[in-house]
Amino acid sequence: MRGRIPDNFIDELLTRVDIVDVIERRVPLKKAGREWTACCPFHNERSPSFYVSPQKQFFHCFGCGAHGSAIKFIMDYDRLEFPDAIEELAQSVGMKVPYEGGRDDKPREDRSDLYSLLDDAASFYQRELDNSAEARAYVDRRGLDDEIVKRFRIGWAPAGFDGVLKALGTSDRRRQLLNEAGMVASNERGNRYDRFRERVMFPILDRRGRVIAFGGRVLSSEQSPKYLNSPETPLFHKGRELFALWQVKQAHQHLTRIMVVEGYMDVIALHQAGLPIAVATLGTATTPEHAEVLFRAAPDVYFCFDGDRAGRQAAWRALESILPRMRDGRQAHFLFLPDGEDPDTLVRKEGKDGFEKRMKESMPMSEYFFEELARDVDVTRIDGRARLAERARPLIAKLPDGAFRDLMAQELERRTGAKAVLEAEPAPQKTAAPRPSGGGQRSLVRSAITMLLAQPALAEEVEIPYPFLRYNRNGVDLLAELIDIARSRPGINSAVLVENFMDRPEYPALQKLMQLGLLVDPDAQRSEFRGALINMQNQAVSDRREYLIAKSREEGLDDTEKTELRVLLAARATPAPADGE
Repeated sequence: MRGRIPDNFIDELLTRVDIVDVIERRVPLKKAGREWTACCPFHNERSPSFYVSPQKQFFHCFGCGAHGSAIKFIMDYDRLEFPDAIEELAQSVGMKVPYEGGRDDKPREDRSDLYSLLDDAASFYQRELDNSAEARAYVDRRGLDDEIVKRFRIGWAPAGFDGVLKALGTSDRRRQLLNEAGMVASNERGNRYDRFRERVMFPILDRRGRVIAFGGRVLSSEQSPKYLNSPETPLFHKGRELFALWQVKQAHQHLTRIMVVEGYMDVIALHQAGLPIAVATLGTATTPEHAEVLFRAAPDVYFCFDGDRAGRQAAWRALESILPRMRDGRQAHFLFLPDGEDPDTLVRKEGKDGFEKRMKESMPMSEYFFEELARDVDVTRIDGRARLAERARPLIAKLPDGAFRDLMAQELERRTGAKAVLEAEPAPQKTAAPRPSGGGQRSLVRSAITMLLAQPALAEEVEIPYPFLRYNRNGVDLLAELIDIARSRPGINSAVLVENFMDRPEYPALQKLMQLGLLVDPDAQRSEFRGALINMQNQAVSDRREYLIAKSREEGLDDTEKTELRVLLAARATPAPADGE
């Protein structure tokens, strides 16, 4: 299950859509032999290196490395999350997305009327802003121009208890929707009233640009609470959403950095100053879900907080949330502001260039990590260094395997002198896709998987039981599983085959292997695949023979093993097919 969308539906969707049609609606393609090509939409280039394979239903750019199925293209090009990309593709071919959630799979409830109502509410608040001299004065005083007010759809919730109720609650159904959307509340007597009153209103948008909630800010600091957000609703979960993420993605085709600040006005001030990279959490600390969304949006994430105790506590919670997501290539930075300043006031004083300078001088996550852990520790003493090591080890162990984790462990050892022995994460039950062997050559298993991904129909040529299963190497179980899937679904294309592994650790490696066979001749693919399987079988026989010979010398063999060894010594290896066979 991927995001509660059944796997079989995703497979059927990828079978129904044509990746060439999906991409050509967004990028002009030209025929190039069996493939289609274009200048890559994900990086700047003069000559085409972006290829689309209708046979494999897969795209790949040989310039920047972007690759994947139609789903991945929609996610990257339209900047959508996985469920929204599925919805977009399904709608294009007239399919309804089912969502798993009980004994029976049921279609997700249609929420279009709820989205429509919230959009109407945003329009209502926008109109009310123009009708309120007090609210307009506040907006002008904060220096917001008309363009930024329009971009963020800033509005005003008027005084009174029934402004929204009167304007939008024109039927029983509409009043019910207002309640579901969190736009109205009820008192002890059951009387309904507007949740937002006398507040500047900021619509909160989802990743498809639809209004899903609101944040409201009072005009005076004497009023409380300063900010009021919509409650949790069927559309709005504050631990997953980020204010202004939609606006940030619309401002950048290739987003390389994103910044988390604390308030709506901080976000808007930075956007207006020419830094449309700012987002804000919605009245909650940075969650693991936020961290994943941030790193999907950009490889560099900046966290901007006040330099006081509360700001440092918020920064540390953010750091703890991002640790398990700090894969190689991702970077996090921490920017602490001077006392009494926030991004809004600071960017007004120092301008875009001044704020950019502060970003360049921000602390890398690694530096902040060790500085904060050693804040109350005397690292000149042995016991102090031991305490630092004790604190740091379990946190470094949360980092994904890779160069960054290794370097953090080395840095801990350098600072403390203590070996950074980390608790290993339990290995996944499934064997990951094999890595390339030395010299840049593919291993036999890797070669077989690559060719199978390029031409899934090759699975039909493999004998049952699979003779290569005795080949005791990394990736054999994965190869067998791929063959099983391809044999069970005749005609399956490469993209559908790989998407079966989307939620598994093998998925990135399989995507990379699929690229390698993209432009290989089909006859050459078949020859390499057959040759790899035969060589695996031969090597398995050789390995077993050498094992039995060694055992006979050290501890002796039983009668069954003696018979097996005689057969193996008499057997000759099966020759691999020559090219073209």
